[in-house]
Parts: sequence; C-alpha cells; structure tokens
Amino acid sequence: MALKVFNTLSRSVQEFVPLDPPARNVGMYCCGPTVYDYAHIGNWRTFIFGDLVRRYWEFRGFTVQHVMNITDVDDKIIRRVREANTTLREYTSKFEKAFFGDLQVLNCRRPHQTPRATEHIPEIVAIILRLMERGLAYQSPDGSVFFSIEKYRTAGHQYGQLIRLNLDELRVGDRVQADEYAKESVADFALWKARTPEDGAVFWPSPWGEGRPGWHIECSAMSMKLLGGSFDLHLGGEDLVFPHHEDEIAQSEGACMQPAGGRFVKYWLHGAHLLVEGKKMSKSLGNFFTLRDLLEKGFSGREIRFLLLTAHYRETFNFTLEGLQGARASIARIDECIAKLRELAAGTQAAPEPGVIAAFAEAMDDDLNVSGAWGAVFEWVRDTNRRIAEGGMDGAMAAAALASWERIDTAMGVGAPAPGTDVPAEVQRLLQARMDARKAKDFKLADQLRDELKAQGWVIEDTPRGPRAKKL
Repeated sequence: MALKVFNTLSRSVQEFVPLDPPARNVGMYCCGPTVYDYAHIGNWRTFIFGDLVRRYWEFRGFTVQHVMNITDVDDKIIRRVREANTTLREYTSKFEKAFFGDLQVLNCRRPHQTPRATEHIPEIVAIILRLMERGLAYQSPDGSVFFSIEKYRTAGHQYGQLIRLNLDELRVGDRVQADEYAKESVADFALWKARTPEDGAVFWPSPWGEGRPGWHIECSAMSMKLLGGSFDLHLGGEDLVFPHHEDEIAQSEGACMQPAGGRFVKYWLHGAHLLVEGKKMSKSLGNFFTLRDLLEKGFSGREIRFLLLTAHYRETFNFTLEGLQGARASIARIDECIAKLRELAAGTQAAPEPGVIAAFAEAMDDDLNVSGAWGAVFEWVRDTNRRIAEGGMDGAMAAAALASWERIDTAMGVGAPAPGTDVPAEVQRLLQARMDARKAKDFKLADQLRDELKAQGWVIEDTPRGPRAKKL
C-alpha cells in the first residue's frame, strides 16, 4: 500500500512521492518554537506530530533531513526582553534550553538542524534584495521593507494557494507591521522592520538601515538555505496556514529560488487545534498546561506523548487529565505484555512477526491513521497475552513478538519505562521478602507482605520465571 497524506496545498489526500524518488531522500521543515516562554500542551501536540511524521517516514525507509527553526526574535520576544531588562540571547537561551529538555522528555528525536533566526540575517537580507530587484517588495518612508501582494499577483503568481481567499472582499494592499495580523486582512507584510526606540538593542544593519527581519521571511531563509529552493514536506499547526505559511510561499516563490517549474514545498501538512477539558486553553480558565505543569501532577512524558498520539492529527483533540489516566492504563497494558515477552525470550533474538507490523503500517499509510494503528497494536497485545497464558509461546516466538513491538515503537516512540521506575525499590524489597518467607514456609508473614503490597497498589503475579509485582 502506498503512503498517503492530506496535502493542504491540493486540499486532498495524495500519495507521497518525494522530489527525489530513487534516493528516497526527504527534506522536512517544521515550524519550531518562538522562545519567549515555555511551550504549552497545544504546542506539543504539533511538535509530537512532527516527530511522528519523521519517525514514520524513516520506518517506511526514507532518509529524512529534519529541520526545525528557532524563532528567537519577534514582537513578543522584544517586548519580553525590554520588560526583563536583559539581552536578547540571555532571555531566549533559557526557553530554548527548556524546549530541548522537554523534547527529550517526550521522546521526540532532535531535528538534524535547529537554525536560529538571528543567525541567518545575511540570508534574509539576500532574499529581500531579490524580491526588491524583481519589483515585488518596496521600502516605506520609515525604512521598513514590505512585500507587495498586488505586484506578486500581477507578475502571474497566485496568492491563496493554501487557503481560498476572496480577494475582492478582503482588504488588499493594507500594510501590516506586526508579525501576526488579523486573518481577514490580505495585507502587504513586513519583510524588514526599521528600528524603533522600543526595539532597544535588538537590531542589525541592512541596506535599508538598522532594523530586524519580519517573522515570515525568517522561515523562508532558513528552510531554503538548509533544504534547497524546493523541498518535500512543510509542517505546522493549522493556525499557521494563513497568513504565515501563505506568506512563506509568496516570498519564496516570488524570489524564484526554485528549479524551473518547481514549487517551494510539495506537501504541506497541518495539525489541528487542541482543546483542554473541552475548552480553548486559557490561563484564566485554569486549563493552560505546560509540560512542567503536567509532570508536576505526576504524569510522565510517555503518558503525555501517548495521549497526544491517540487522535488523528487533522482532528481537533480534547486533552483531559482523565485522558492521561487512560493513557497510563494503556501504556501499562503494553509494558506488562512486553515484560512477559522479555522473560520468555531470555535474551533470544529473532526476526519480527510480519502480521502485526503489516496491520500497523496499513493504518499508518492511510494519512497517519493512529487510531487504526493502535487498534492493531492492542489486538496484538490481547492475542499475545492469550498465547502466553495458554502456554503456546516459546522463547523464539517471544523474541519474534518482542522484535515486532520494537519495530513498531521506532515509529510511535512510546519507549519503555526508565530503569528502576517500573517497580519501585520498596516494592521490589517487599516482593523479595515475600519470596523468602514462602521459601521458609512462613505463610503468615508471606500473606502479610502480600497485603502490604496490595495496599501500595501492587499485586503478585506468577510467571514462568517466578513471581513479579504488577501495578493494580
């Protein structure tokens, strides 16, 4: 079965065919964090979606070049720098470091390259100069440089490739200085912003005077420098479709940096919004969570990742604390099954069982149908547990089953419990003490220890390799 995805550009599900089919090389650009604060759970849904795409494309045998930008200068950041009375780099480095730490907690593979906007000013200036030379950008009286949508369209380009726009009803030609602007406004947007007193020390020299880049041009410069004028995949949240990604297309294709007849990006993938407890996330509603907030509530990165991978990326998802409890139970089912397989396999190696992998891949090939993929996994868990209980699985079979899960998990990235965290030391001590009591035929003490384990939320389960503790 062919791998198919919904391409926002065509507004349809299409077979994925890379720009370089024989080599199976894939260039992928993901819009990364704006490092003015800690990323919240809505951000993380998008970043985990990007990690899933990379992992699954690699699962399918593609070689992915994964680029994620760091937006370390924009309106919000400059305002925070001014309020904190610090330097740009000192302010953003704290949140950049936190982001990569969170990425690791959620078992996301680190992108191959994470360019910062502030380190690509020469590339940004070069693209703006190309746009001015082609008559698609102009300098305003204050020294800022704007992209002209009217001139872009007059030159034969389409503005509104990702979203249908009625240009006759919208305000075409207004100038917007802000990095983000009203969705109903089709406006000439800033490529370069002239320095103002509020910018403080955040500015760079340019042919148009001191200033800084606009938000949209940053992504065009970094993506094309690292992936070329045309590349395969561009990912982000659906809130970025317009104006950010539409403006990326306009300035990138307006600069004509693609091969003849080529597009800036072949496939655009966008993840849907996330609700929290049925409502839009808001600090005033008390449903605004960063990763740190959830970890402090006792949930793990594995549980958070699992829950965010249970809904299709194009569906609005309702994130709840109850859902995290369910994710915990689901992961425990997988962990329990894998623990039994490890005991049976006893270090034996084997090739994966093809059946469950084929069922998993069939679902994922269908526009990343994670519900169907998890359905295949849990049906396999149920069948595997039954075979073990009936004594119908030897070491070689267990090793093959174990290899199947490990293969699937290269795509899903749920991982395994950290060493020593699956069974706490105190529980292990009580388990060993109970085993010693039974060997000494002190059944009264053994029963007491069993009850103490149960009070702590653990039961004793007999396995072919002896008793072990299992979480209730």
